[in-house]
Formats: sequence, C-alpha cells, structure tokens
Amino acid sequence: MSRIFLLFLPFVVLASSIPAHAQSRIDCDALDSRILKHPVHYCVYLPASYDAGASRHPVQTYPVLYFLHGLGDNERTLFNSGGWTMLDDLRQQHKLGEFLIVAPEGGRTFYINSADGKTRYSDFFLQEFVPLIETKYRIGKGRTNRAISGISMGGYGALRFAFSHPEMFSAVSAQSAALITETPQELDTAARSGAPMGKLLAAVFGSPINAAHWKTNSPFALAVRNHTALRKLNIYFNCGHDDNYGFEKGAAAMHEQLQKADVKHEYHLYPGDHSFSYFLAHFDEVMEFHSREFGLK
Repeated sequence: MSRIFLLFLPFVVLASSIPAHAQSRIDCDALDSRILKHPVHYCVYLPASYDAGASRHPVQTYPVLYFLHGLGDNERTLFNSGGWTMLDDLRQQHKLGEFLIVAPEGGRTFYINSADGKTRYSDFFLQEFVPLIETKYRIGKGRTNRAISGISMGGYGALRFAFSHPEMFSAVSAQSAALITETPQELDTAARSGAPMGKLLAAVFGSPINAAHWKTNSPFALAVRNHTALRKLNIYFNCGHDDNYGFEKGAAAMHEQLQKADVKHEYHLYPGDHSFSYFLAHFDEVMEFHSREFGLK
C-alpha cells in the first residue's frame, strides 16, 4: 500500500517551483555513506543572505533545522511542493529569521537502525550526516543552533531523535507524526490479517515486530525515560483530527504523557486529514515556531 504516509501530491521538477524574484537557493548533493554503504542524497535551503554572509567580518553563521520527509517522499519533496515559495514569502513578510533547512533522503527507514542491524540509518544520521553538514555549511556551534522537524514517518523520526538526544537539539516539531498507539502484538495480529501497515513496519521493526527494538525507539518510551532532559527541549506538534491513519490518537496520547511529566510543549489538533493540503496549511506555523526558538523572531 504505497499510499500510506504519503503527504504530497505528484510534484513538478525542482526548478519550476522557484519564483523568479527568489534570492534563496537550494543546494543538493549526496553523501557516500560508509555506514549505509550507498549514497544518500540531501538538499539544503540557503537563505538569501547566505552567500553574502561569507564575506562579512566576522563571517556570518546560521542555525540549522533538519527536516525529515514522509514515507514515499524524498529530500526534494519539501522544496518541490511549494515549501520553498512559502519560506521566501514568510521572510519577505518579516515573519521568519534566517536559518538553513537540511532535508536528507530517508527512504523507508523511519530514521532508525533496523531491528536486524542491516540498515543503520540513525547511526548514519548522527555519526556521518550531521557532522558533514555542520562542517560543509556555516552553521553555529552547539544545540542552540540545531533543531529537527518532520512529517508523518519523519515526524516520528524527529521526535525520536530529539527525545533520545535532547543534548543535541534545542527544539523539535512534528506534523501528523506516525505515533502508533497499538502494541507490537496488536500490529502483528493486524499484519497476519493482511493489513498493509504490517508490511511497512516489518522491514524496520522485524516480522514479527521485535518488541524490545520497538520500545527502544518509541518516542513514548523515550519521553518517559528522558523526561527531565526534555524539560529543556522546545517541543511542538500538530495533527489533523481526521488523520487517515489514526495518528491523531498518538498525538493526543503524547500530549497527555508530556503533560503528566510536566514537560512544556505546544500541541494542536486541527481540522484536516493526513494530506498535502493539511501539511501546507500549518507549515508557516511550524517554521515560525523554529524561528522563535532560534531567537530570530
């Protein structure tokens, strides 16, 4: 069921989404990963001032927001979908400060190490990708200059990275995050009955699902384990109350759990489903959240 988690409509080539007046640019490249043993593509949104900032004294540095795409999408989807235009418009309206947005290719990995150890995406991201990006581009040092965001599968990944490594990130956001409230046993039962969710999860979490691996990577379990450290993390997430995959239940459960742990966060349940239109309707809100938390606006 390839439609599951798909957040975007078919999109046009990258260049066609660029407004003629735009001064920002997208820099796309690939990292030949030693850990994953194949190239991983990525795209970086560079704000209009980035190139000129290289000649300033002192040289201008920027915060970075890592953006994790949904299942079935890729590193270009955000910028091809209208996100690039929205970012430039928000900056022209003085609603957004200047920061880089880095979108890596995530495939179907859920941005974690697979249960069988064959696909170590989390290790790749932390040990290879972040160091490369923060060496190649002029990014400020430390967690105050680093945040992470994502949608659907990427929302799961963003919360999982931030909740497991709050020492690395100052803020996290997620839209329609794939927060699944069913137990591994319930998911295995559904998979045996032919539910497509089981096939999608099996490649990463095992078949049957490896319960220990599931818990180790669960944002719910991580929020319990690291609740004290999470109080220093700025957290935002939203979901549509008619989400096609029931992720609104997971968002509500996360909200309740963080409340009980006295972890400050911003949570919204909006009208809408698991769709392209829902995502774009609240994209500006997410970007403005990160701009504020970077101390830019």
